[in-house]
Amino acid sequence: MKKLLFILFIIILSILGYGFYLKNTGGNNAELIIGVGVVLIAFVLMPLFIYHRYKDKDLKSFQFKNFREELEKFHEKEGKDI
Repeated sequence: MKKLLFILFIIILSILGYGFYLKNTGGNNAELIIGVGVVLIAFVLMPLFIYHRYKDKDLKSFQFKNFREELEKFHEKEGKDI
């Protein structure tokens, strides 16, 4: 998965680079190619990256409830009120 993400990232950077090259040389479809690159980043690369990073994590540890409990324990240990 890591290699797929890297290859996809390089391909998308190449598409963006080609789009900016066309824009500087006066190409007709430059904005379209740049737009396709941005859409690929937003709707393909980013969701794959997020899935790859969080697929084996316990997401309950990121809830606010757990943060609040840990904060209360910390303040009790320090002897301070919230």
